Amino acid sequence: MKILRIITIFILLLLLGYFGANSYHHAKLYESTTASIAKHSDINGLTQGKLDTFTSVISFGLIKNRTKEKLDELKEQQNSHKTDSQEHLYFFMVTLSILIIFSFTCSLLGSTLTLALGSLMSLIFGLLNPILMVTIHKEVEHLGDVILSFESKGILGSITKLFENGEHIVALTILLFSVILPLFKIITLIGTLLFKSSAFSHHLINFFRHIGKWSMIDVFVVAIFLVYLTSNKGSVSHAEIQIGLYYFLAYVMLSMVTTIQIQRVLTQE
Repeated sequence: MKILRIITIFILLLLLGYFGANSYHHAKLYESTTASIAKHSDINGLTQGKLDTFTSVISFGLIKNRTKEKLDELKEQQNSHKTDSQEHLYFFMVTLSILIIFSFTCSLLGSTLTLALGSLMSLIFGLLNPILMVTIHKEVEHLGDVILSFESKGILGSITKLFENGEHIVALTILLFSVILPLFKIITLIGTLLFKSSAFSHHLINFFRHIGKWSMIDVFVVAIFLVYLTSNKGSVSHAEIQIGLYYFLAYVMLSMVTTIQIQRVLTQE
C-alpha cells in the first residue's frame, strides 16, 4: 500500500510538470502572437493595412489583402494558444487538487512533503509564466485604434527591466518577497522534512511560526506589482491577467498549509 501511494504521488507530480510545462509553452506562444498582432496594429501596420485594402478594392480582389490575411491568421493562432494555455492551467489545478486530497491519505510526514513539492512546482511556474499583459492604445482619426505599446509582464522579466530602468527599490522589493523568500521558504521546508531528526530542524519551528505571519506578504507584493505595471501617464491601457498569477496564488495558499503541517511534524518528534 505504501509503495502504491508513492507511485501515485510520483505520477501526479509528473502530471503537474507536464501540464505546467505545456501551459507555459502555449502562454509564451500566446504572448508572441499577441506581440505580432500589436505590431500590425501600430501606426505603420494600420497604414499599410489601409493601403492594402485600397489596393485590393481597386483591383476588384485580384490583389489579395495580405495584411488582413496575416492578421486573421495571427488572431486565430492567438485564440488557439490562449485556449490551450488556459486548458493546461485548468488540468494543472485539477491535478493539484487531487494531489492535495490524496496526500491526506498518507502519513503526516508524507502528506507534508507532498504538499511542499506541489507548492514548489506551483511557485516555479508562477515565476516563469507571464502574469500580466498591458496594451496602451489610442484612437487616431482615419486609422482607428492604434496600439502605442505592448508588454507582457512576468515576475522575473519585470524585475530585470525595473533594474535596467533604474527602479531599484521596486525591483529589489519584488525580488525579495516574490522570488528569494518564497524559494528559500519552500526549499527550507523540504529540507527540514528530509532531515527532521536533526536538532537544527527543531530550531526551525519558531522560524516557521514567525514566517507564517508573513505568508500574505507574497500576495500583497504581487498586488502592488500589478497596480504599478498597469499605471500609465496617458492614453488608454488595457491589462489582461495571465496564468502566472494563478500559479503564484496556488503556491501562496499551499505554502501556508504546508507551514502548518510541518509544525505538526516537528512537534511530534
